[in-house]
Amino acid sequence: MFEKVLIANRGEIALRVLRACRELGVRTVVVHSSADADSLPVRLADETVRIGPASSRQSYLNAAAIVEAARQTGAQAVHPGYGFLSEDADFAEICAQNGLTFVGPPPQVMAALADKSTARALMSRAGLPLPPGSVRTLPTAADALDVAAEVGYPVIVKAAAGGGGRGMTVVRSAAELPRAYARTRAAAQVAFGDDRVYVERYLADARHVEVQVLCDGHGNGIHLGTRDCSVQRRHQKLIEEAPAPALRPATLDTLAEIALRGALSVGFTGAGTVEFLVDEAERCHFLEINCRIQVEHPVTELVTGVDLVHEQLHVAAGTPLRWRQEDVRLRGVAVECRVNVEDPDRGFAPAPGRLDRFRPPGGPFTRVDTHGHVGYLVSPHYDSLLAKVAVWAPDRDGALARLDRALGEFEVAGPGVRTTIPFARRVLHDAAFRAGRHTTALVDRLLNPPAADAVPVAVPPPNGAGAAPDRAGPAVPDIRADADPAGRTPVTAVPAAGPNAWRNP
Repeated sequence: MFEKVLIANRGEIALRVLRACRELGVRTVVVHSSADADSLPVRLADETVRIGPASSRQSYLNAAAIVEAARQTGAQAVHPGYGFLSEDADFAEICAQNGLTFVGPPPQVMAALADKSTARALMSRAGLPLPPGSVRTLPTAADALDVAAEVGYPVIVKAAAGGGGRGMTVVRSAAELPRAYARTRAAAQVAFGDDRVYVERYLADARHVEVQVLCDGHGNGIHLGTRDCSVQRRHQKLIEEAPAPALRPATLDTLAEIALRGALSVGFTGAGTVEFLVDEAERCHFLEINCRIQVEHPVTELVTGVDLVHEQLHVAAGTPLRWRQEDVRLRGVAVECRVNVEDPDRGFAPAPGRLDRFRPPGGPFTRVDTHGHVGYLVSPHYDSLLAKVAVWAPDRDGALARLDRALGEFEVAGPGVRTTIPFARRVLHDAAFRAGRHTTALVDRLLNPPAADAVPVAVPPPNGAGAAPDRAGPAVPDIRADADPAGRTPVTAVPAAGPNAWRNP
């Protein structure tokens, strides 16, 4: 095992990795921007290095500064967390060139899987089913029209270098496609420095299901079951659970088997996630492989008892997998809710500020991963994720009740601060969600209900001076988003600092 690991991230994931290192007897170095100088990870680290100003491009995306910090402090490995440089093959290669172990897959594997078109081709050769569409990228709008005519509308135009919910445009007719094709290419060039796109059939009413895999550098691999991540707004996850509910055992087995096969076929090592869309007939369609720990990893840990960050570090240190497939037992149900500092009433616009009150929930089988505390200033420079509340229970009804109770206890208050807690509780009480029959269309349905269902319901006042803390209380408010008259999705996220800026994965 390593003696010292540098943590190249911030917030709750930096704290999560730090705690895992401490449990393994590994010393930690936390790098940080000037905005995070007084953060909990910085307070608890064995050593810290300021690597730049608040701008993520000049700090958490500054590969040279991070490698130099590792060299100066004598760190042997770099754990990138998620977002920022966690899936940057060039950064992983730079680490290797400087004698540092990157906690993740080999650079060549990351490069292949980061290119969604290449990943689709590799998984197709491994026998994984793909959504109908083009395997390779499409150089002209005419090519895109040909593919769309073959697979049928609606289709989705995707950036080959995209990820984290960015670089996608849904198209519902041939008349819309040329313009959408050009727009997506232009946006992809700006966001990723790569304008290549491909087209696939858009599965509008599908489940987003993923499989956690764990592989070592000795050819061994296991899966740790499924997670359902269908509750999303603009392709960004809000609530996740393990295992995926209301799917046939045969479907769950198929997902696990093909996910592990796909990961092993490309020489994957470490903790990764193979993502699928599952349609109404429970046909499985490969989406992508993520080469990092996921935000939602706690639900897998709660149902398996496997500490995924511990295993990441052991694998990176060269240890063969300590778990066999037959050792993995799924017990009960775990559900996680992300608490983002956003205002659902304004299209999930960021609502940062200083936390005057902050009281996370507790109780049995209730886990809260957070870097927040009273007096903490939620910065507008970074992602809005403040906390994750994950619960476990023997069955799904018990888990949902426990999560609802926990969210009702969570107090977050400060001038201008709002969170997604009230909206999350509304999701928990939705009939389709409670039946496990929800799809990726759920959030849009709740925010834009049919006119007959649009009965006004009182909404708590915004948090501010003298306002009540942002918690749902005993009632579940009916949140409505501000609609754009043209039907466009409002742009609410803080602009990315660069191609690999941190997003909620």
